[in-house]
Amino acid sequence: MRAVSWMAFAVCMLVAVPALAAGAGDHGDPIAPVVLYLALILLAAKLGGDLATRIGQPAVLGELVFGVLIGNVFALIDNGGLGQIRENVTIDMLARLGVLILLFETGLESTVGQMLKVGLSSFLVATLGVVMPFLLGWGVGAWLLPDHGVYVHIFIGATLTATSVGITARVLKDLGRSQTAEARIILGAAVIDDVMGLVILAVVTGVIGAANGGGRLSYADVGLTLAKAVVFLVGSLYLGVYLSPRLFHVASKLKARGVLLAVGLGFCFLLSWLANLIGLAPIVGAFAAGLILEDVHYRDFVGRGEHSLEELVQPISSFLVPVFFVLMGMRTDLRSFLEPGVALLAVALVVAAVLGKQVCGLGVVGKGIDRLSVGVGMVPRGEVGLIFANIGLSLVVAGEKIVDQSVFSAVVVMVIVTTLVTPPALKWSLNRPKKVKTPAAPSRS
Repeated sequence: MRAVSWMAFAVCMLVAVPALAAGAGDHGDPIAPVVLYLALILLAAKLGGDLATRIGQPAVLGELVFGVLIGNVFALIDNGGLGQIRENVTIDMLARLGVLILLFETGLESTVGQMLKVGLSSFLVATLGVVMPFLLGWGVGAWLLPDHGVYVHIFIGATLTATSVGITARVLKDLGRSQTAEARIILGAAVIDDVMGLVILAVVTGVIGAANGGGRLSYADVGLTLAKAVVFLVGSLYLGVYLSPRLFHVASKLKARGVLLAVGLGFCFLLSWLANLIGLAPIVGAFAAGLILEDVHYRDFVGRGEHSLEELVQPISSFLVPVFFVLMGMRTDLRSFLEPGVALLAVALVVAAVLGKQVCGLGVVGKGIDRLSVGVGMVPRGEVGLIFANIGLSLVVAGEKIVDQSVFSAVVVMVIVTTLVTPPALKWSLNRPKKVKTPAAPSRS
């Protein structure tokens, strides 16, 4: 009975979305439509997240799918309301801020020390998991989008490089396998994978920006942007590890409430601004800030009974991050699949995304490790793939959008499919019977 009531409530809310949104602009106060849009987005996110969780899928998948549902099925009775949400500048800024918080939170879940201890297998798995999907994505773009420029093909390859560490970590935890050798390799590789993916994103966006300014693709541009990305990451991590404990020690002397959260977010936003200042994506700085800030840096706050930084950031993340996922879903126009070649592009991207990560297993060093499970665990693209695609929407070279609506929709489908198939596939892979070599029977003389 409760399930029926829940579904009835969900349907009523979704049907009300277009009508409410269409009339939101009639209010005199400019904040009125924004708060209505936020109410609709957050309700859709929680309804979608609940439904996804009930069927054993990550909540983020439900947020994204509900966004697609609202943006397409109910567009038939839109009257312009949904278009206002998709194009609203304030909602877009909140979504962008949510991305920074998401990458900051992802960085907080790892440390520089952990990255240095993950071992050779994780590094090789991550390297193969970036190189192969990038090449396959580039190839798919060149094959199916021959009329588009090389920058489009390169960016498509970049969107396939990332791995969603959060989705795989949750599956491993639910299965009680988070302490296995396979889990340590996967999680370590996924963190390194994110760093490599962000470097690639920085290089690609830098080269595209230079090309849009009238330059051409050159090894010098690639080398310069790569150098800036590496110097920024290494330099910020080095200086941050040195300065961060001293900064938080001084901040702990302040008696005002919320000092730890303010200093942590301020540090995140400052590095995001610095990253943008030297031509990198702000998310690179946000991720670096999260990696730097370890528990030991703010132990003075925790020692006097305050919550950890991760716990303080979580409510803000719960508010802003769903805005990003629902908005990305709403911007996915399924009508674009009626255009010739778009459905084939989506299928090809899914195949390239899965096969590219399966090569990861070849990077495992040592015996007794389930290489198939390692490859499967690296498949989900999740939030990072969407972030890459969203950045591509704003990039232009010689008047050509790097990621147009058709490409964006195909990437969203790739993200949904890879996120959807990973939990059951990883569960099957880890629980399947392993072949055990039996010793040969002694020969009879």
